[in-house]
Order: sequence, then structure tokens, then C-alpha cells
Amino acid sequence: MKETLEQIRREALAALEGAGSAQELETLRVQYLGKKGELTAVLKQMGKLSPEERPVMGQLANEVREALTASLARRQQELEAAGLEARLAAEAVDVTIPGRRPALGHKHPMSIALDELKEIFIGMGFQIAEGPEVELAEYNFTKLNTDEGHPAREWGDTFYMREDSSLLLRTQTSPMQVRTMEQQRPPIRVIAPGRVYRKDEVDATHSPMFHQVEGLVVDRGITMADLKGTLNTFVEALYGKGTKTRFRPHHFPFTEPSCEVDVQCHACGGAGCRVCKGEGWIELLGAGMVHPKVLQGVGIDTEIYSGFAFGIGVERMAMRRFSITDLRLIFENDMRFLSQF
Repeated sequence: MKETLEQIRREALAALEGAGSAQELETLRVQYLGKKGELTAVLKQMGKLSPEERPVMGQLANEVREALTASLARRQQELEAAGLEARLAAEAVDVTIPGRRPALGHKHPMSIALDELKEIFIGMGFQIAEGPEVELAEYNFTKLNTDEGHPAREWGDTFYMREDSSLLLRTQTSPMQVRTMEQQRPPIRVIAPGRVYRKDEVDATHSPMFHQVEGLVVDRGITMADLKGTLNTFVEALYGKGTKTRFRPHHFPFTEPSCEVDVQCHACGGAGCRVCKGEGWIELLGAGMVHPKVLQGVGIDTEIYSGFAFGIGVERMAMRRFSITDLRLIFENDMRFLSQF
């Protein structure tokens, strides 16, 4: 038995020293020190020894067990230390290498155009007014002199939220005319930017969701000349000196007289193309003098005050500003397009 124990000690210590991984080390532990291991099998034969041999063999067996346990613990520490060194080496960071600059985004072309528009009007003395996108029909239509039966109030043109047509996605930011005048007395100079919604078919110049900026001025002695001067100043500030505009008579329920304002097509220079549908001009905004009924509805004396209002389609403005030929590009989120701005 003594020879067997010595042989186990030699072989086990050599095997433990040569173990190259924690898994291999665990296998050796089970092989020599486990319940069914080689050392345990030898100890089970102690009962066959004489009373004189048992203490001697028992002491030797304990020495072998302690030697193997100590070697096992030492080798385990060595493997853990080696593993940590390897991990640190693999994960080492060279602090002298230049860092990677994170990719920065930029403004969407619509945001650029809208910010430019705000800056221009703020420089002209206007303030910013914001209102709800889910609007009452009373503000979107009735208080703007748009009575029941008007085509704009049809279900085919407007996204209604209730069956009684009392709540809707606003079709314009014009309700801010009334909301502003209810809260503020003249003089008033505000613009109201925001999203609006109409049941338009998608094409190169139309979308069911788009951005509009409503402008309102109310003061003593305001005339159509003030409206034209303000809009021409705005257009030239946005597109450059000499930009051609065209004022056409039109009709809006909440302005009288009313007009449409066009800018010369940026794609064809007025010759006529797909973008301007052969007309040479692109409609930019609608405008006019605030209807006396709208002013009277909010308690403003029309014998003393008058005003003008305008609504700008920001997408069309952006198309002219950046020479974009198709409105759909603005909403498709194609990075090949957006990365140009």
C-alpha cells in the first residue's frame, strides 16, 4: 500500500503541475481526490491492514492528501493569475491612440428652413405663438368665418376625430389668429409655426401632413401695402434680392381682400416643368386682410384696428430654398438625401 500511495503522489503532483486549464485541474481533482478517486479507493482498503500498519499508512495517506490539496490550490491560483494577465493584455487600451470622433447628426432640411423663417420674422418684430394640433372646429373654422357647408369642412378634406365634426386635426395654423387675439389686445405681431393635416394625395408638391406658418398683424392703419411689403421683404431675405413674386386675387373666408403669393419656379426659372406643373410659378402662401367678422368676433373694434394674415407652406419654401424637386424626399428619411444638408 505504501508503494501505491507514493506512486499516486508522484503521478498526481506531476499531472497537477502540467494542468493547463481550470477544467483540466477539476478533472484531476476528481480523479485523485474525489469520492471515487484513486486515493479514496486506497483508503477504503485500510481495514485489511494489521493494527500496527494502520497508523503508519493512515499518516502517509494524510500526507499524500495534503500534498495533493496544496498542489491543487497552488496550481489553481497560478492559472487564475495567468488568465487575468492574458485578459488584461487582450483588453489593454493604448491611451496614445487618437480617439474616434463620434458621428454627429445635423438639422433636417425642414428644421433649417423653419428656423430661418422664424429668424427672419423675429427680426421683423414678430413673436412666436404655438397652439394645439388637435383643434376644435369652432377655432379651425367657425371663428375664422368658415360656416357650415364650406367645402373645407367636408369629411373628404379634413381628418375629424369625432362623428359630430367638433374635433379635428387642424387643417391650418390659422386658429392661432383667434386664440392670440382672445388673449392679447393690439398691437399684435405673431407667427404660429406647426404641423397641419389635410386629405391631400401624395405627389411632388402635396402631402397629407405638412408644416405651415401662420402670420398675423393687427394694429392701427394696417393696409394691403403693409402686407405686400412684409411678404416681399420676407421672400427676399429667404431667397435673395430680386426674387420674383406674384400676387394673385383669391378668396379665403377669414381674409378680405385675399390673395395667393407665388414665387418663380426654382427648377425651370419660369419656363414650366413637372415641379411647377408647367406654370413657371410655385404657390408659396395665401394671405389677405383679416376679415372684419373675425376681428369683431374677438371684440376688436374694426373702426380703429385692421390687420393682415398669411399662411406659409414650409415644405414648398424649403423646396425653393434647397432646389428640391420632389416633396416626398423630405419625408422618406433616405440618408442619401438627408446627408446632403
